[in-house]
Amino acid sequence: MPAEAKHKYESTVPPRLGAGVVFSLMWSWEKSSGLEVLKEVRKSVPKEKVEAVAEIRARLEKAPAVVLTNYRGINVATMTRLRKQMREAGIDYKVVKNTLAKRALDEMKIAGLDEFLEGPTAIAFSTVDPVAPARVIVSFMKDVKELEIKAGLLEKRFVSAEGVRALADLPSREVLLARVAGVFVSPLSVFASLLSAPMRNVAYGLEALRKQRESEGEAQGATTAS
Repeated sequence: MPAEAKHKYESTVPPRLGAGVVFSLMWSWEKSSGLEVLKEVRKSVPKEKVEAVAEIRARLEKAPAVVLTNYRGINVATMTRLRKQMREAGIDYKVVKNTLAKRALDEMKIAGLDEFLEGPTAIAFSTVDPVAPARVIVSFMKDVKELEIKAGLLEKRFVSAEGVRALADLPSREVLLARVAGVFVSPLSVFASLLSAPMRNVAYGLEALRKQRESEGEAQGATTAS
C-alpha cells in the first residue's frame, strides 16, 4: 500500500442517527496479521451542535428576510443597544458559529453565503417585516461604523450587501398596507399580480400604482378646471 494511502479519509455526508446524535465516518488503512485493511471509525458530534444547527435552520425557514453582519470591534454596550433596536422592530438578532450556519444552509440547499461565513457573524431574522432588518442595520451603521453588512437572503434567495442597503430604502410593512388601501381601486387583475410577486416587486409595484393614481387625479383636476 503506498504511503499516501495510509492517511485518514472523512466522509462528506454525516448521517443523523440516534437521539440527536450525528456520526461522521472516517476511514484509515491499518495492518492486521500482515494484511492491510480499511477500518471504519465513527466519530460522534455533540448533541448541542446538532440542536444549534436545527435552531438556525428553523429560524431560516420561518424568516422571509435574513441579514448577515460582521460585528467585529463593537463593544458590549453597543451590541446591547443594537439588540434592543432589533427586538423593538420584531427582529431576532443572533450571534452564530459559522460552521453551524453553513451546515444549516447546506441542509436547506441555500447557496451563496458560504464565503461570507468567515469571522464574527451575527444574523438578523425577520418573520414579520422583510424590510425591517435592512432598515434597522443601515440606520445603526450611520452611528456605528464598525458594524458591517456581509450579505442577506430575501425569500431564501441571495442578496448582496448592496442589495441589503437598497432594501433599507423600501417602505415598511405598515406603509405598504396603507398604500394598498390607496390603490385598491386599481383593476383587480393588477392587484392580484402584485400579491403573487416577491416582496421587493410588491413594494415597487405599489409605489408605481400610487404615483399613477396621483397623476390621474391631477389630470382629472386640470380637466375639470379647464
